[in-house]
Amino acid sequence: MSQPLMPKATAVWLVDNTVLTFDQIADFCGLHPLEVKGIADGDVAQGIVGTDPVANGQLTQDEIDRCGNDVAARLVLSEQTTPIARRKGPRYTPVSRRQDRPDAIAWLVRYHPELTDGQISKLVGTTKPTINAVRDRTHWNSSNIKPNDPVALALCTQIELDQVVAKASAKKDRLEEAERKKTAKADAEADAADAANSGTVPDAAAEKSVQGKTPAPAGSTPPEIMPSEAEPQGTIE
Repeated sequence: MSQPLMPKATAVWLVDNTVLTFDQIADFCGLHPLEVKGIADGDVAQGIVGTDPVANGQLTQDEIDRCGNDVAARLVLSEQTTPIARRKGPRYTPVSRRQDRPDAIAWLVRYHPELTDGQISKLVGTTKPTINAVRDRTHWNSSNIKPNDPVALALCTQIELDQVVAKASAKKDRLEEAERKKTAKADAEADAADAANSGTVPDAAAEKSVQGKTPAPAGSTPPEIMPSEAEPQGTIE
């Protein structure tokens, strides 16, 4: 018999919201009746949020009512007619690992500053306010936060971390390249404007003046300066 998605979370919801017996819930969720009894007593599945099987299309209310009126009846899983859309948001983190998230956030902020808050949030299952609190050292437990690799803390896999870092690095490179092109274009436009507004007219006039002069013929020698007739040629004794 097929089991529902997230059997324990479904069992938690059925225990809290229906009159089904432990055997019926255990048979539907693939659990032991004593485990279902532990869920009802609060000894098992502490911290697990119940999942409504009616809302996600795994059961119908008529099916629950049918089995609620007949303790011998067994729940039948509904056929999925449409795929269940995954809820957007941070990934689920086990309760036993949630106290490690600030350490992982501090490590990612320190060693991978190129990651956005959204990427960190999805990677380790946290929220943006928590990320900002760790970054700004305003977290209530800042004095005890020690940066630690999220892979070592089992909050994500090495493949997931590498993929996110590679994606962030590629985006950073694209932005830097676009900024370089923008700066180069602005510099080229500024140089063109400076050239247009610089002293090009005096240069043109000087060139025209130079062009107006008649150059001396090639091989000619400057004329000799003859002494003046009034100038004495020598001393007569």
